[in-house]
This record gives sequence, structure tokens and C-alpha cells, in this order.
Amino acid sequence: MDALEIPATTRTPQVSFDFPAHRLRLVGESYPEDVTRFYHPLFDALDAYLQDSPPHCRFDFELIYFNSSSAKAIMLLMDKLDQAALRGCQVDVYWFHDPEDDTMEELGVDFGEDLRAVNFRLERMVV
Repeated sequence: MDALEIPATTRTPQVSFDFPAHRLRLVGESYPEDVTRFYHPLFDALDAYLQDSPPHCRFDFELIYFNSSSAKAIMLLMDKLDQAALRGCQVDVYWFHDPEDDTMEELGVDFGEDLRAVNFRLERMVV
């Protein structure tokens, strides 16, 4: 499966889904005007990738801000990753946050608590 690369905009994160390397990343801010239109292709690509039962996958979330609609999309991404981990894929999720941003750290903790089979790591960004 080919990689999916989408450059960041002022309202959407950079998407770097390097499927051959099993390395997926979202970087930046997420508050698109139409969350469904932005995230739907990501969901489709992730579903197709996970359908092939990769042996392992790493997903880095390096978001500095997202709105509540994006939070729902992120929860859906996490759920897809958790389902893959329950099927036997080794999934590592890294939640990067600014060391001075308690809100993003707490959101990472909240997301991580909902995961049953993913290896979840909370990491501080190097600023």
C-alpha cells in the first residue's frame, strides 16, 4: 500500500501515513471546517492498511490543538488501532505534548485510558 501524505494547513494537521514503513503521524492543529471531509480519507486508508493485518504499526500524535469535532475523529482513529491490536497487530501509539501544555497531556491520558490492547506512551515534545 502506498503512503498517504497531506501537507498541513492553518486548520488541518500534516498527515504522514508511511504504510510500507508501518509509521503513521498526525502533526499540528486540527479544526477543519468539515471534519468528516478531512478525516474520511484517513479512515478509509487506515482501514485498508489494517485489513492487511500488518505485524506492527506505530502511530504518532503530535497535535498542539484540536477542536471537539476533531477529538471524535481522533477517538475513532484510536478505536481502529485498538481493534487491530486486539486482532494481534503490535500497535504502539505515542501521544506527544508540549511539556507546558497540561490540557494536551490530560487529553492524551484520557485517550490512552480507553485503549485495551494498544501500547500507549505519553511523551513530551522537544521544544
